[in-house]
Amino acid sequence: MGEEGILVGMGNPLLDISAIVDSQFLQKYDLKSNNAILAEDKHLPMYDEMSSKPNVEFIAGGATQNSIKIAQWMLQIPGATSFIGSIGKDKYGEEMKKNAKLAGVNVHYYEDNNAPTGTCAVCVVGGDRSLVANLSAANCYKVEHLKQPENWALVEKAKYYYIAGFFLTVSAESIQLVAQHAAANNKVFSMNLSAPFICEFFRDVQEKALPYMDYVFGNETEARTFSKVHGWETDDVEEIAIKISQWPKASGTYQRITVITQGADPVVVAEDGKVKKFPVILLPKEKLVDTNGAGISLYTNYMHAFTVCC
Repeated sequence: MGEEGILVGMGNPLLDISAIVDSQFLQKYDLKSNNAILAEDKHLPMYDEMSSKPNVEFIAGGATQNSIKIAQWMLQIPGATSFIGSIGKDKYGEEMKKNAKLAGVNVHYYEDNNAPTGTCAVCVVGGDRSLVANLSAANCYKVEHLKQPENWALVEKAKYYYIAGFFLTVSAESIQLVAQHAAANNKVFSMNLSAPFICEFFRDVQEKALPYMDYVFGNETEARTFSKVHGWETDDVEEIAIKISQWPKASGTYQRITVITQGADPVVVAEDGKVKKFPVILLPKEKLVDTNGAGISLYTNYMHAFTVCC
């Protein structure tokens, strides 16, 4: 995995605006602790308010971009990873570019003229956090940007691809282009189920991409929703993982591997009709600082499995 441009991610970039707040701040914006929601109009002023706080941190985030940053940190080679997505032409977009480049990721953003950069307010209260996501420009990616020579060159150079299922709601056509290139050139293509609603309401485009997936990642809730949607009549995560791994493939170069996380329970890995389970190392309560970034442990597991298996 140790070479420039070997891994490309494509997804919805969000600038995380993280700051310590108090309970009055949560009440002001009608927020709950340890929760994640999409922003409504009443939440929009909070982004500038949080940006003005002395303890604010700006972090280039979003599901796929987080995973790519973890992979970049693991590989320790500048420019080993690249990321494609959509941002706005504003101060948050500039902060996103600066932060991602500092992480060593080669970012090629489409810059939308009309929508502001997608943001996620990370409100840290005590040991908990409340997330408020405003997708905005992240929803505006155009396949024409991917087809531009300087961007498609990233796809051609890479040997591995990772895309979160969330991007199926934005540019399924872009996903198909990358997936078909991977299959035609014996490269490794991987996606994440991402959320139950993706499995439920974007079933058609997900099924269209699934034959190209060499690795499928998800959690137990997403796996069970996938099973329900497809009428498999089972909630057994191991059985579901095997069924997903045996879904017909567009290319016979690689057998599909399915990786399902289960919170504190063992990670389920299905390949060739067999299951392996990997225990999760529990963190003692006294070592817990806060739950902000807790999901990154999943991304780390994903990318660790990806780099080890590949």
